[in-house]
Amino acid sequence: MENCSKYGFTFFTFLFIGLGTAMAQQKDKTLPKANEEYDQNKYAEAEADYRISNSKFPNRSVAPYNLGNAIYKQNQASEAKYAYAKALKNARSRVQKHKAYHNLGNVFMKEKNYSEAVEAYKNALRNGPSDEETRYNFALAKKMLKENPPKDNKDKNDKNKDKNKDKDKDKNNKDNKDQNKDNKDKNDKNKDKNDPNKDKKDGKDKQDQNQQPKPQPGGISKDRLENLLDAVNNEEKKIQDKVKARKEKGRPVQTDKDW
Repeated sequence: MENCSKYGFTFFTFLFIGLGTAMAQQKDKTLPKANEEYDQNKYAEAEADYRISNSKFPNRSVAPYNLGNAIYKQNQASEAKYAYAKALKNARSRVQKHKAYHNLGNVFMKEKNYSEAVEAYKNALRNGPSDEETRYNFALAKKMLKENPPKDNKDKNDKNKDKNKDKDKDKNNKDNKDQNKDNKDKNDKNKDKNDPNKDKKDGKDKQDQNQQPKPQPGGISKDRLENLLDAVNNEEKKIQDKVKARKEKGRPVQTDKDW
């Protein structure tokens, strides 16, 4: 176990040696080799062999837990949490669950996901209530969460604040607009009341409207429509006269000039 000074929390580096029957351990020849490489700080080589061991024995928690440690040592904490999650899925003992939850909490601390770190350390304590390092990390995670609340909550509060502000602004604008409209209507009413020529003026406007020709359907006045009909009748008469003349002379009549 070592102390991560950057965050002040501890990290379990103990490796699971192996579980199950002796026959099963003899078959997994890759796991001991990976553990040796890990002890020699050859984390990349150890990671490769832990992955091989995990692929051969996918239902065990030993290889994925040690794999998480090897990845964590290579400063890839966010990737390590998937290995710890796999170890938790296959874990059978409280000791295994305690260590996996503890190191999973460390991953969340590095990601500054303090709410998840608190939950991980809490689960670690449920499986290892006497571990002082886990208890210390749990207290530290709660302190960091209090000092750094989730961003979603902060954004939600700011959004509600802005929404209420805009609502008050819209209300004030509406009130001012209604007030201005009332004042304008009141002024117009007083102006009409004081205008002695208003009745005469309104009568003249109505008389002028009555004298104008009423528009026909389609927006064309009666006079305009009659002129168009006359023009159509004249053109039709011209065509009939030309056809009649052609029949009388027995030859075609050109209606247009040749160019």
